[in-house]
Amino acid sequence: MKTIRELINNVSILHITGSVEKRIEAVCFDTREVKESCLFVAQKGTKVDGHDYIEQAIEKGAVCIVVEQIPEKFKEGITYIQVKSTPHTLALLSCNFYNNPSKQLKLVGITGTNGKTTTATLLYQLFTNLGFKTGLLSTIENKIGQITVSSTHTTPDAIQINFLLAQMVSAGCEYCFMEVSSHAIVQERIAGLHFVGGVFTNITHEHLDYHKTFKEYLTAKKLFFDNLTKTAFALVNIDDPNGKVMLQNTIAARKTYSLQTIHSDFKAKINESNLDGMNLMIDNESVWFRLVGKFNAYNLLSIYATAILLGMSKQELLLKMSMLEPAEGRFSIFRNQDIIVIVDYAHTPDALLNVLNTIREITNGEQKITTVIGCGGNRDKTKRPEMAKIACQLSDKVIFSSDNPRDEEPEAILNDMMQGISDDDNDEKVLVIADRKQAIKVAITTAKKGEIILIAGKGHEKYQEIKKVKYNFDDVEVAKKYLKI
Repeated sequence: MKTIRELINNVSILHITGSVEKRIEAVCFDTREVKESCLFVAQKGTKVDGHDYIEQAIEKGAVCIVVEQIPEKFKEGITYIQVKSTPHTLALLSCNFYNNPSKQLKLVGITGTNGKTTTATLLYQLFTNLGFKTGLLSTIENKIGQITVSSTHTTPDAIQINFLLAQMVSAGCEYCFMEVSSHAIVQERIAGLHFVGGVFTNITHEHLDYHKTFKEYLTAKKLFFDNLTKTAFALVNIDDPNGKVMLQNTIAARKTYSLQTIHSDFKAKINESNLDGMNLMIDNESVWFRLVGKFNAYNLLSIYATAILLGMSKQELLLKMSMLEPAEGRFSIFRNQDIIVIVDYAHTPDALLNVLNTIREITNGEQKITTVIGCGGNRDKTKRPEMAKIACQLSDKVIFSSDNPRDEEPEAILNDMMQGISDDDNDEKVLVIADRKQAIKVAITTAKKGEIILIAGKGHEKYQEIKKVKYNFDDVEVAKKYLKI
């Protein structure tokens, strides 16, 4: 419980009407969460405006209302606070309500298009194995030490972030590794958080349904590094052409990692790679890892660099890193005596390209590849034909199917994907099976000995969303059923 005065510490206020000595039980922005002695923040969303629900919030017990626009009528006994940006203010209020937990942890944010989940999850796993009590905020799950909390967004809302960070502090966590999405950055969900470091993995075509242009998307990612403090580190993949862009205006300590660029702070080289793992030369040390592919070489190098920047010793670090397991649904391999199935979250053109190129490189192109792929509904439509094109170019057979259609008709999504196939991709190479379970069944039951089947797009997800309903669906579970393992 905090007084309004305590909550608005360091918050830029335009106008206040009413007492600031009232005690607040909770901070809310959703009227469904409002209770007695609550502070309600009215936010303008893409579909609804919280200002339209002020009276409802007061009826449910809110005693303080934070707004951008002052209401025409004031209700007696209610405190009204006008600010320039309610999303930004919500984040600062949340930090204050939970005693600024990010300042009591070593919080590292990971952003980029691909590799965020793997990097954050492996850092959590690594620091746990190094003996530290550690927290994780990720797409797959949130962890407070060994306790798992379900995850619904890549980056939760500001209240939930600070609530989880406060729980980590109470549990004695020293570190927290957090995925930072572009949505969370521009929606100011991470405003007020104190990061000791930021990591940039890469940036490619994604989320243009939200950001509209690649420049907007790039600017959103860069904003995270622009806001780091001078005591933090900014670690970027310098092999990505936009790695330097991330560092342009940051006052944090600038650090780089690469597999290709000669002048970087941290370097690695792939010595050997197969479906069981790979050997990397990192910092003049040869180490075998259980992860597969060039994209994972980048992930492992960023993890190593982050740990070194956090003060870990090289030898113990590499030993513990050699024991790391892949994140769930990221190049997860299952096999019976005849065929191999790989389940991967690849849902962007670049991620799909990386996974298929990795399979080709590891097998020297000697094994046939069947790819089962779909695209999500209510998301960036421009990537659909591009992903279909990549799947056709790098696979021997492709089955287009549903991913999460959401509010769209599956057939409409599949039609968009079909625009990416060329005249050379004949009917024998491309199948369209809208039912994802049936598509996986056909891929596995018709596969010949030695064939590799890539099931891409959903990875760790345990559901399929159709018309606002989430149905139980797990690619791994379905694949194992037809593999009979």
